[in-house]
Amino acid sequence: MNHAEIARQLFAALAGQDEAAVRALCSADLKVRQNNGPPMSLDMLLKFNRKVGAAVTGFRYEDAVRSATETGFVEEHAVRGTLPDGTAMDLAVCVVADVQDGKVTSVREYVDSAASAGLSAALR
Repeated sequence: MNHAEIARQLFAALAGQDEAAVRALCSADLKVRQNNGPPMSLDMLLKFNRKVGAAVTGFRYEDAVRSATETGFVEEHAVRGTLPDGTAMDLAVCVVADVQDGKVTSVREYVDSAASAGLSAALR
């Protein structure tokens, strides 16, 4: 499977809360960083994803532009849904990931922290 297809499947699995598929696509020692914050493990990512899915109605990724690289992939997408207070969430996100032996080994996600303040508040 090529790196762009791994990216497509990973974000579909995350949006669909399919933890088994996420685990199958990622290395057990996956490291995820959001806006250069502290690294999250695969288990921490799945816990975070469950919280987001519970807080945001209609959580989804849209308008994906993805490119395979020699070492992984880069994807820009919109993260959309409805926050608990009824406001629409529409975040522009860029993800840079490394893939080794068909598994995602690291993810660096970048999002405008001011634009994501509503999501941050909903997750507290």
